[in-house]
Amino acid sequence: MSPAADAATRTAYRSTRFVAWVRAWRAGLVPFDDLADEIAEDEEHLVADAPGTWTDVPLGQGLPIFAKLRPDDIRLVLPVPGDPRGLPGPGPLTGAALLAGEAVITPEFGLVPEVRRHTSGSGVEFETVVWQVLPVPEHRPGFQIDAAEAESQLTAALAEATTRLTKLDVAQWKPELAGALQALRRPESTATLPPGFDPRSRRLFARAIVLDQVLALAGSNAPGGAVNGFEARQRDEALRPLTAACRQALVAACNAPLHA
Repeated sequence: MSPAADAATRTAYRSTRFVAWVRAWRAGLVPFDDLADEIAEDEEHLVADAPGTWTDVPLGQGLPIFAKLRPDDIRLVLPVPGDPRGLPGPGPLTGAALLAGEAVITPEFGLVPEVRRHTSGSGVEFETVVWQVLPVPEHRPGFQIDAAEAESQLTAALAEATTRLTKLDVAQWKPELAGALQALRRPESTATLPPGFDPRSRRLFARAIVLDQVLALAGSNAPGGAVNGFEARQRDEALRPLTAACRQALVAACNAPLHA
């Protein structure tokens, strides 16, 4: 698979599924027995440094650390340097979350995913996702926008990015990106949230997941001969507000209030 194709089909932020399904479990809307499979899908997931364990354990054995938490105590954060909203102050958790670009946050602890790549004795390469449990310093979560505001911001950012990329004639040197952005006006995605999330949050999540894949495609290849460094910087500047709006859309959808 080419780097572009791989980026276009890659797993979205793993913390989105983690937060959505664990919150639905804590709301009594999905059974515990379904959690590990729904979060991991076809990957191998482990949990490191979970309380009461002395080694990495399978995901299903690490999830009980959430058993006493309320759904609203479990939050998704998708931080980047310069926009660490949702994170506590300086410390190991904040540093790890900024490096990974994602984390699961609760009042007592956080989990940050790390993808570890391995090669078997026969030369087969495979990956393991390890969720590192880290303590959370006492902090008060910052304000986060709701699904309605996030949807409005995403729509506006998409329209602006499409206009700017059209002026840059992006179709001349990356036609798959231009086509994908246009298709997002009528997105179709199989990505969904578990029971308990309202229609707006579901719609926002599905749209943001598709957009996340498009943005991964946009950054998958260095510019070729059809675009110079200046034009590449213009492309990146056009996509930056859209990338931020996409992150906030995913956060707002996954952290939205649950309904029975």
